[in-house]
Amino acid sequence: MSDSFYVPNLLQIGSTGRNSGKTTIAKQIIENEKKTHTIVALKIITISGKRGVCQRGAVGCGICTSISSGYELVKEQHTQGKKDTMQLLKAGAEKVYLLKAFEDHLQAGFLDFLKQIPADAMIVCESNSLRKYIRPGLFIMMDNQKKSVKPTAQAVYELSDEIFDSSMKTKEIGIKNTINGSFWEIKVPQKL
Repeated sequence: MSDSFYVPNLLQIGSTGRNSGKTTIAKQIIENEKKTHTIVALKIITISGKRGVCQRGAVGCGICTSISSGYELVKEQHTQGKKDTMQLLKAGAEKVYLLKAFEDHLQAGFLDFLKQIPADAMIVCESNSLRKYIRPGLFIMMDNQKKSVKPTAQAVYELSDEIFDSSMKTKEIGIKNTINGSFWEIKVPQKL
């Protein structure tokens, strides 16, 4: 794991499985911080395995088969729809991007993303794999799997700053930007 590239304004949200609440938490953070900070959101889909073949079998969403090499960075333009990127834009992010990347091009794709956004923007990112290459200001893991944890989550689980059970209500998790705007902090309610 490389910690050589530190991005203090990056809040990274990972998860142990699908439907863990990453986008729900990201939307809450964006809604809470959009009045005081420029927020940019990024959703990363890391493609592993054979190029041009769906990771989930013969039938899929088309993301894996739509690129054959490198990475593709797409800016979301719409707020009407069910895609996570649309929901993040609707929540109030100034810009939202989808980065589809083969793992060997993930860091290059992220560096390209950084060139597209204001230097002082606070970044809310959904990804497990990015943590292998970038050290964020804060990395949280949403844990909704007690038995079968995704391999991408297993690889970075121990690097998370905080692990949340996905059954927690979003209002129970307090994540905000610090006053100086250069990094993220977390305030978790004390357990009785």
